[in-house]
Amino acid sequence: MTVETEPLSENTADVIVVGAGPAGSTTAYHLAKSGLDVLLLEKTAFPREKVCGDGLTPRAVKQLVAMGIDISEEAGWLRNKGLRIIGGGSRLQLDWPDLASFPDYGLVRKRDDFDEQLARQAQKAGARLYERCNVGAPIVDDRTGRITGVKAKLGEDKREVTFHAPLVVAADGNSTRLSLAMGLHRREDRPMGVAVRTYFTSPRHDDDYLESWLELWDRRGPQDRLLPGYGWIFGMGDGTSNVGLGVLNTSAAFKELDWREILKAWCASMPEDWGYTPDNMTGPIRGAALPMAFNRQPHYTKGLLLVGDAGGLVNPFNGEGIAYAMESGQIAADVVVQAHARATPAQREIALQRYPRVLKDTYGGYYTLGRAFVKLIGNPKVMQIATQRGLTHPILMKFTLKMLANLTDPTGGDAMDRIINGLSKVAPKA
Repeated sequence: MTVETEPLSENTADVIVVGAGPAGSTTAYHLAKSGLDVLLLEKTAFPREKVCGDGLTPRAVKQLVAMGIDISEEAGWLRNKGLRIIGGGSRLQLDWPDLASFPDYGLVRKRDDFDEQLARQAQKAGARLYERCNVGAPIVDDRTGRITGVKAKLGEDKREVTFHAPLVVAADGNSTRLSLAMGLHRREDRPMGVAVRTYFTSPRHDDDYLESWLELWDRRGPQDRLLPGYGWIFGMGDGTSNVGLGVLNTSAAFKELDWREILKAWCASMPEDWGYTPDNMTGPIRGAALPMAFNRQPHYTKGLLLVGDAGGLVNPFNGEGIAYAMESGQIAADVVVQAHARATPAQREIALQRYPRVLKDTYGGYYTLGRAFVKLIGNPKVMQIATQRGLTHPILMKFTLKMLANLTDPTGGDAMDRIINGLSKVAPKA
């Protein structure tokens, strides 16, 4: 059965959001809360797994609070106090900063459960969620070149349907087939990361600090070898630890090494009583790309807005994607709501063109600094020297934590905040 035989209203909306990850669900939630009719199309069915560290910084917590999510420990959320940094023979524990703009704690939650909570919250707000809805080609107006809907295959029987809306939000992740079909390709001059992770049964599961390792050592051979990238250990509070590593394409070894083997080698160097051994592994090692620093632009064109990984919004400093996915979703929703209230198509277009400018004003300078940073740390020796010198200076590392996690007060902050904000303002917003 095709859409033409179905009631048109079921397949028509003010906005179509493709993808119900953090970016798409946040966008749909804020749109629906503002009274717009929203279709949220997800290619799989919940619960579903995503490759992630599962650790949420205070930036992401702020977005969860804004969506009205119950983030209490009773609801299954594990809080963390800050970041423990290990490297250069040193170990430094830093609490999240006390700020007016962000809470002073982070959270941990598995992605299969996390994503579903956001999607259900969008549903409660009024968004119409279609699971097992695999979106294919965009529907484009031949006269204007604007996207006016999408074609999809719905349900287990892969029934062909079409959905129509004057605006479409691409929240379909790094692969973002929708963006590619609209001619938006990845910028090769922007950094790309890869993350691989797995889970282990471990006595360290209830750690109340996120742990970041700035050096990865392979100690299996006759000589210890320093590997490119950084590692993490996040206690999940459920008897397991999420253990993973991230590497940047600025590393000379990016294409040469098997990162699953690197993760195994790093885990083999851990103390045995932590339990990060093959026998304690509770799932396969899985990997995913981390599209960084606006690696796909423009973020709005011809009725299509890009949010989250589809727009390359991962923070190049630390590989964090969820907070920026949710923030870009909120920004996009705000722009769309304002545009929807305009009287003419020309006026609506003027409002929509504001979206890329807001993103660049918000993140552009900071991401430019991040691109310079990743070029430096792509060299393991540079990372080693930086950790050996830096970790012995707690004040410097407090500044570094604020910089890497993008946690500052925009007004009324301390001297560190003013320096970081100033650097971000003067850096080019490319």
